[in-house]
Amino acid sequence: MALTGKNFPVFLLVLLLVLLASCHEKQVYIVYLGEHSGEKTYNEIEENHHSYLFSVKETVEDAKSSLIYSYKSSINGFAALLTPDEASKLSEIEEVLSVLRSHSTKYFLHTTRSWEFSGLQQGSKGFQLKEDLLLKSRYGQNVIVGMLDNGVWPESKSFSDEGMGPYPPSWKGICQSGDAFNSSNCNKKIIGARYYIKGYEAHYGPINGTLDYRSPRDKDGHGTHTASTVGGRSVQNVSALGGFAQGTASGGAPLVRLAIYKVCWAIPGQGKEEGNTCFMEDMLAAMDDAIADGVHVLSISIGTKDPVSFNEDGIAIGALHAIKKNIVVACSAGNSGPSPATLSNMAPWIITVGASSIDRKFLAPIVLGNGRKIEGQTVTPYMLEKKMYQLVYAAQIVNADVPKNISGQCLPGSLSPKATKGKIVLCLRGNGTRVGKGWEVKRAGGIGFILGNGRANGAELAVDTHILPATGVNYENALEILNYIHSTKTPMAYIAPATTKLDSKPAPFMASFTSRGPSTVSPNILKPDITAPGLNILAAWSEASSPTKLDQDHRIVKYNILSGTSMSCPHIGAASALLKAIHPSWSSSAIRSALITSAELINNVGKPITDASGKPADPFQFGSGHFRPSKAADPGLVYDASYTDYLLFLCSIEVKNLDSSFKCPIKPPSPADLNYPSLAIPKLNGTSTVERRVTNVGSSKSVYFIKVIPPPGFSVKVSPSILFFNHVGQRKTFTITVKANSVNKGMEKDKYAFGWYTWFDGIHNVRSPIAVSVV
Repeated sequence: MALTGKNFPVFLLVLLLVLLASCHEKQVYIVYLGEHSGEKTYNEIEENHHSYLFSVKETVEDAKSSLIYSYKSSINGFAALLTPDEASKLSEIEEVLSVLRSHSTKYFLHTTRSWEFSGLQQGSKGFQLKEDLLLKSRYGQNVIVGMLDNGVWPESKSFSDEGMGPYPPSWKGICQSGDAFNSSNCNKKIIGARYYIKGYEAHYGPINGTLDYRSPRDKDGHGTHTASTVGGRSVQNVSALGGFAQGTASGGAPLVRLAIYKVCWAIPGQGKEEGNTCFMEDMLAAMDDAIADGVHVLSISIGTKDPVSFNEDGIAIGALHAIKKNIVVACSAGNSGPSPATLSNMAPWIITVGASSIDRKFLAPIVLGNGRKIEGQTVTPYMLEKKMYQLVYAAQIVNADVPKNISGQCLPGSLSPKATKGKIVLCLRGNGTRVGKGWEVKRAGGIGFILGNGRANGAELAVDTHILPATGVNYENALEILNYIHSTKTPMAYIAPATTKLDSKPAPFMASFTSRGPSTVSPNILKPDITAPGLNILAAWSEASSPTKLDQDHRIVKYNILSGTSMSCPHIGAASALLKAIHPSWSSSAIRSALITSAELINNVGKPITDASGKPADPFQFGSGHFRPSKAADPGLVYDASYTDYLLFLCSIEVKNLDSSFKCPIKPPSPADLNYPSLAIPKLNGTSTVERRVTNVGSSKSVYFIKVIPPPGFSVKVSPSILFFNHVGQRKTFTITVKANSVNKGMEKDKYAFGWYTWFDGIHNVRSPIAVSVV
């Protein structure tokens, strides 16, 4: 409708009312004040936080009722319901370092053979141990790992406390009661459990009990899976539904103590298979408590959809407080690959973990009517009668109103039951969930379905417990099947029952979903740091959730297979706990350094690690390589960094509002000079020289020599080229000079080249990746 002279003033009035309403609309903001001095009691801290609210609220009652969280342990700040105007006024107060608005969609979960393949348990064929790391670390005994996730299913045998000793004397946490959860659900394995829902409920209202438990109990499965990956006890004769991956399930550090911090919740009106949401104010409260409770390691399989600057990232802020207390923080890199520059959790004080495969497949081949046998993978327990069935492409049997660009993807309600009944349907990945496509085929009466990868997914196959006979195929095989369908009037196919195959080759390879570098927030820090198993990982599961998480799926399982950097992150959390047990005096940065510099670059056929399609992978996918915990226990040298080093780094990138007690120098060091166990130089103009410092943690008297593999088109000089050490703990400084060769004048903008520098003494190889681009 066109605006006329008569209705124009009315339009302005409506617009004005909308603007006024938005000015008074309350939403959650986090008011960040830095760190506590330790001089005030908890009551005094809360009263201080109230005083800030009094300054912008009309009444004392309004000020007190608006407070959602008062962060009192390490983090100094509070979360409150504020109008944009009130938040703006608070941001102008001198002591207030930042005011951050909460967003409902900012953070989300990045959703056992893996330990044997990583050389941690007996039976490893590809990578033999020179020493039993588990025995040396006493299986992680008395190390406390905090899990920020969506709860736990405490009845799982993976969380048995049989034979475990009393709680570590340093533990100060609690076991919080709630829906279907009380103090009896904690034990000597799960020594603490809390939940944080105030931010969620401020946005969505009271939690719907049919969606989630208002307690630390897990109604999804993700939190139980990650917790058991870190510290599950050894449980024999377990498998996924259908008997797949049968064997002994165990976490990487079976005797660690687990502390559960439930911060992620089901989203109203959305299926659980599509993910959860995690509010920043809830996560900060959990991290603040975890620091005070006495955890040694934090495993956080949560991240953002888009890159976030460090002073606006709740995980980065909380982790900075954690590392000041020498807590190791491991976080997932994200599942937004294969596109570049898609990372989450890029702060240099966090271990950022990518995802790769293990040497196991679940083979369910397809036999086509032309006699061709095509490899597929699945973990569905359902089987077809052994005969040929009519095969169709989803786009051939969709309803008339389905747009052509999504007609092949089996989205909800898209298939015609009349045309689908009794057929095997080829569905392509793209929009929607993998398990949701299977349900659509079943709803429409299909007898089975083939899930075909898109180009971006390549050869990676993440398996699912589908609710009908099914298998998944890589991109090239999907094209072959599609071409076959179009080549004949009566295409036929049969899906063979799946079997578990071990020692598959090559492995590991990088998952296509794993998020890639370079870091968009701090390009001078090479991220991710490392990769670990994240594809088709078996671990414990919530019995209040189905294996697919679909509402229509009523099956119950005790163990389930899942993929994502959510699964790789707890592998590093467990490895960090083992190193913490062996080296309790090491800093969090020393543990990260040991993991990074000892990582593996070669797969189980003796070739460099590739991506899922067999193309060479690079450090923006795997960081320093695939983790090897046994090597990390004896790294020889470590690159240490202090809390002050991180603050100086923040000064160098103009982030000056994370610690009010620290004043940036007039000339801070270059961000490239942070003592990091890798080197990234973006937009090199000619020559760059950076400084690094190593600490001897190996033999008391040792000599290390440098070996350099420069990035193509660059020269790299390390000075001095020999390091002499006389005692353990001795530090040595060296410089790395990188120079662009003349051949790089025509190098593509923002294109990186990769290389390595390694210190070696005949026993240890302390290897660091290099990434360089030209201006």
